[in-house]
Amino acid sequence: MSETNAKDDSTMTVPRSSPCQIGQVSSTPAETPPIPASTTPSSDTEKPLRYYHQLGAVPFVIAHLVPLYAFWTGTRWQDWALCAGLYWARMFGVTAGYHRYFAHRTYKTSRIFQFFLAFLAQTSAQKGALWWGAHHRVHHRLSDLEGDPHNSRKGFWYSHVGWLFVPENQDTDLSRIKDLAKYPELVWLNRYWLVPPTVLAVSTYLIGGTSAVLIGFFLSTLFTWHGTFTINSLSHMLGSQRYESNDDSRNNWFLAILTMGEGWHNNHHHFMNSTRQGFYWWEYDVTYYILRVLAALRIVWDIKEPPARVFDPSTHKAATASIPPPGIVAPSKAGG
Repeated sequence: MSETNAKDDSTMTVPRSSPCQIGQVSSTPAETPPIPASTTPSSDTEKPLRYYHQLGAVPFVIAHLVPLYAFWTGTRWQDWALCAGLYWARMFGVTAGYHRYFAHRTYKTSRIFQFFLAFLAQTSAQKGALWWGAHHRVHHRLSDLEGDPHNSRKGFWYSHVGWLFVPENQDTDLSRIKDLAKYPELVWLNRYWLVPPTVLAVSTYLIGGTSAVLIGFFLSTLFTWHGTFTINSLSHMLGSQRYESNDDSRNNWFLAILTMGEGWHNNHHHFMNSTRQGFYWWEYDVTYYILRVLAALRIVWDIKEPPARVFDPSTHKAATASIPPPGIVAPSKAGG
């Protein structure tokens, strides 16, 4: 298996008037085109309904109605077990695949496992891995400013789901993700992004019939969607800020549970190149733990850790930001 040693376009400059956060790489690849944007938060919080891609919203709405048919078909415990299993499996695909690999390249893997990660992530029906990664890189460059695809300052519903139906967010700008767009299999999968969820839906039907599709596939897909979407919306609204990140990113312990570690969002925005997002030992990060197991099996490697300086109290916004949750005793020294 060949290693994917592409140039990493995910380490991009944050174009703000204030200096970059401590520890963030601030070298923009020469081939990365500039993103025109204001350096002030957007005041355009509302647009007329006709502005949005309404046709694209139809299947989104239908997907939310489909599981209700289970009231007529009935369900079995196996359907609910499948729902839970597919939620956690696909959430791992989102966090380890879409986010920590395709968007940020925080570890390396083989070309085969790279494709597997893309396929697994795309079974969640959140479009192609290249689309997801390219938009997320823009988000980090312009977090909570005009030009951020899911600017949380435009309101909860916009950052949670509304941005998905904005016309300019529909296409994949491969120039933003050239390091991965050189792989034809990823470009193909990105173009035909409905193949993985379709394969999974058919598989659940063959395993358990109609009720398995309704609960095991559709309902778990909805849970995965909204679990992911909370990081775009709620994690920029609810929680604490350990670091000054020049945006509204927050650390939220509850969202970290729902998303296998993604809830330590202020940590992530402070140092986005770390595979590990729960910087302190009490900040559970299940995605990171699984990746460590995969590293021990030599399926992934070169996992990036947060630098020692992120534990320096002088970099913390407030003393309370590094206090563990109730019932957990912090060690005398901050650990990695």
